[in-house]
Amino acid sequence: MSELMAFWAEWLRPSAGLPTVQWALLLAVAAAAGHLLQRHTGVPKVVGYSFIGALAGLAGFSGTGWPLQGLSLFLLELGVAVVLFEAGGRVALRWFRHNPMVLLQSLLEALLTAYAVTTVMRWMGVQSTVAEALGLIAMAASPAVLSRVVMDTGASGPVTERALVLSTLSTLYALTLVSARAGVMHRPHTGAWETLYPVMVVLGVSFVVGAVLALVLRTALRVMIPTSENTSMLLIALIAAAAAIAAHLGGSAPLAALLGGIILKQLNPRPWAWPRQLGSAASVLVTLMFVLVSLVAAQAPWNPAVAGLVGAFVAVRIGAKLLGVQLANWSSGTNWRQAVWTGCAMAPMSAVALLLVTQFIASSLTLGPRIASVALPAILLMEVLGAVIATFALYRAGESSVPTHVGRAPSRGSGALRG
Repeated sequence: MSELMAFWAEWLRPSAGLPTVQWALLLAVAAAAGHLLQRHTGVPKVVGYSFIGALAGLAGFSGTGWPLQGLSLFLLELGVAVVLFEAGGRVALRWFRHNPMVLLQSLLEALLTAYAVTTVMRWMGVQSTVAEALGLIAMAASPAVLSRVVMDTGASGPVTERALVLSTLSTLYALTLVSARAGVMHRPHTGAWETLYPVMVVLGVSFVVGAVLALVLRTALRVMIPTSENTSMLLIALIAAAAAIAAHLGGSAPLAALLGGIILKQLNPRPWAWPRQLGSAASVLVTLMFVLVSLVAAQAPWNPAVAGLVGAFVAVRIGAKLLGVQLANWSSGTNWRQAVWTGCAMAPMSAVALLLVTQFIASSLTLGPRIASVALPAILLMEVLGAVIATFALYRAGESSVPTHVGRAPSRGSGALRG
């Protein structure tokens, strides 16, 4: 493919540069593939986006490199920030006051996932620091993938809502802990204060930036029409600014957006149609994010020797999330079957996990590549397979519709999957 690109570059000299043309065509193909795949098979569009990105990466697409940096890293952070802001806007903190077992479910599944993956990786001979990093990455589910699955299948109900909330909270924990841990990876012996201080800094800076973002948006939405395209532009511009400021001040850009969405939800609890407000520009950004994640993961150096580690990582992570959700399910308002489907719906990994790997790469040139050698193949696998598992889980929970025949798009309210 590199020879083809070189030949193309000889006669095609666009004003914006050849990479711009390549990315434009790649996104066009991904959008068409996502639409056709959902229309004819019923699987979410994100599977098509990821599949095209992976094919491009394996074919040697030269539009970006690993590790991510510069514009490609900022676009990925911005896409994640937009999705997490939307996800944070679904989290009502008063729910935890009325049903604290949901918060216990979240903490238990996240901690159990991190502990189980770390323990198994160390048992399989992985260095302890690398194993710990993989455990923290495994914590994070993917609100981005899950929200697109929900949107494409029209899912709604207790399993859907709980899976979205638990995925969002697990992402919050992972972003905080990895942002803090990445800066002290080379300190093997750290005291309690040395461990806690970076967490407090990351969380504190991100909270302040997120709070300012929420206050500004609340003020703006009082005088602007929520469904206006100008409102969409304002939302994306302010989220982009907050992401850049949070990263510059030592916080986490995606975490600031997530906290901003949560705070805005508490300040103005009435429901808003977030996808409609964020508009088509955000849809393009999110599509770019999915394509970029799969493309980068596919381009990473593949080492057959770590195939067993990748398989163990994926299996243990899914099992730990299922067990954690189930153990704290009593008195939480759902039965054990719903808890199983909730755990399955949290299987996807995507852009957040890739950003976490990028942080470890940036902090250590020796340990980072070892972490990436296991995490990147797992991310590529679980962006696609995780979306399919989540779709099946929501079908089996009876909360989403399915196509009545191949070639017809899913319609809302048609019921659960029937054999």
